[in-house]
Amino acid sequence: MSRQSISLTEPNDNWLKNQVKSKEYSSKSELINDLIRQARNQQVQVDWIRTKLEKAENKGFTSDSKDQILAESKSLLND
Repeated sequence: MSRQSISLTEPNDNWLKNQVKSKEYSSKSELINDLIRQARNQQVQVDWIRTKLEKAENKGFTSDSKDQILAESKSLLND
């Protein structure tokens, strides 16, 4: 496992400390690794959706651009 040195803003450092203090995680490293895993999984999902949108757009399924479809999808999720 590689070691890294990172700088955190005070609010982020306090949040990390509180998560460890509340026993959600055993260390800051464990928490940061979990956050990175979550971000990577989210990126996989975003990439999958983007690919689906591009395929639909290329098939002529809709005249809307992928940006328009994505904006509409986001607005539906926020309702």
